[in-house]
Amino acid sequence: MNVFDKPIVMIDFETTGLSPDMGDRITEVAALRIVGGRVVERYVSLINCKVRIPSFITGLTGITQAMVDGAPSVAQVMPALLDFIGEDALSAHNASFDEKFLRAEAARLGLTPAHQGLVCSLKLARRVFPQLTSYKLGNLSGQLGIAFKSAAHRAESDAEVAAEVLIHIGHHIGRTYGIREVDPALLQSVNRLAAAKVHQFLQKQAPPV
Repeated sequence: MNVFDKPIVMIDFETTGLSPDMGDRITEVAALRIVGGRVVERYVSLINCKVRIPSFITGLTGITQAMVDGAPSVAQVMPALLDFIGEDALSAHNASFDEKFLRAEAARLGLTPAHQGLVCSLKLARRVFPQLTSYKLGNLSGQLGIAFKSAAHRAESDAEVAAEVLIHIGHHIGRTYGIREVDPALLQSVNRLAAAKVHQFLQKQAPPV
């Protein structure tokens, strides 16, 4: 069984708030490239967008004003991040959140992300494990037996756990349905389906016996 022989990049942003349309900015990013069912490469950086860090964000993440003031500028980080992602598929837990910040920050600099497709590990978990009680990353990982190696609500820690969740889902799909090739395109297809149709769809993906 091949899981993610085609690369997929798990990304996580820490931000000053919930919406770039409301002026919120990024403070930290982690991008982890998954190949063959394991993380093989990573890009991690604090980010200076020259904005004030709200006290509640510092309380949640531990990221202080001094930390971002001394960090590389967003004009340095974004080109490097987009170069790291390249044309690989992109994934995140609640992917629409992270992708909108990626696109907003890139647009500020006149840049365009080139990633090929988006996979949401939160949506996947809802469809593949409908019996679970919570799909928030901390609760979901606990239910799947995946532990945080360091504090939650930091980009690298969250991306690491989300990557392990995605790999777990990939192996589960492969084993359960006898699918030899679990790749980003398959997961994108599952993301787009109504939950009730996922089981039948995956059954049809298995090669003939």
